[in-house]
Amino acid sequence: MSVRPLKIRPAIIGNWKMNGSGKEIKLVSRFADFVNKHKIAADVMICPPATLIDRAGLAVKGSKLRIGAQNCHNEPSGAHTGDISATMLKDAGARAVIVGHSERRTGYDETDKQVRQKAQAVIDQGLQAIICLGETRQQFNKGQTLQVVGRQLRGSLPSSATPQNTLIAYEPVWAIGSGRTPKPDDIIKVHTHLRKTLLKLHPKAGAKFKILYGGSVSAANASTILALENVNGALVGGASLSFKDFTAILRSV
Repeated sequence: MSVRPLKIRPAIIGNWKMNGSGKEIKLVSRFADFVNKHKIAADVMICPPATLIDRAGLAVKGSKLRIGAQNCHNEPSGAHTGDISATMLKDAGARAVIVGHSERRTGYDETDKQVRQKAQAVIDQGLQAIICLGETRQQFNKGQTLQVVGRQLRGSLPSSATPQNTLIAYEPVWAIGSGRTPKPDDIIKVHTHLRKTLLKLHPKAGAKFKILYGGSVSAANASTILALENVNGALVGGASLSFKDFTAILRSV
């Protein structure tokens, strides 16, 4: 089975996690201006905290920069105190939602089924679902990486997923925020396995899905990572909070 993908326009997505307040809207505006003024060969998105989505959306209006969200409930509404739905995120101006991030899977015990339900809720609202996968350090050391991410992909991907409404992001749990990244050969191995799995699940469309890499992506390593086969972009954490670092990553595409 061929796993070499078609030519896919990459995506660079900044995940701000639980960082940022009103003053960071100026940073969002600077990113929007940068994307508009430079020929960036990628789709660019920032996913700020939910409290900033509405203001960030206004700040990027008319620009090429899009705004996404970091999580949602699987129900559109209801008695779920403290939660937020994909319906609400869409109303606030989000164009996509990250689901299944390792910090949700490990910190809140989210299962593949729950992630799949959230992804479906996102798709139902006409938004893009960014489904995250990744193994722990213990699983990596035991040589279980491909088994783990393959299971997560099969269990988390809704049957309604298409290359247009769904992105896949591989983020090794042990690499996130650590400054460490897998060796290039290891990244290629995982992304190739994910591509093969997508082709089995979607024989006609599997080659078109974007598979992003995440986990300590920086200005220093972005060009190397983005040049790897079957790597169709990056999910960027801390570096997306820095104008200098994030724009350097954008220039490296």
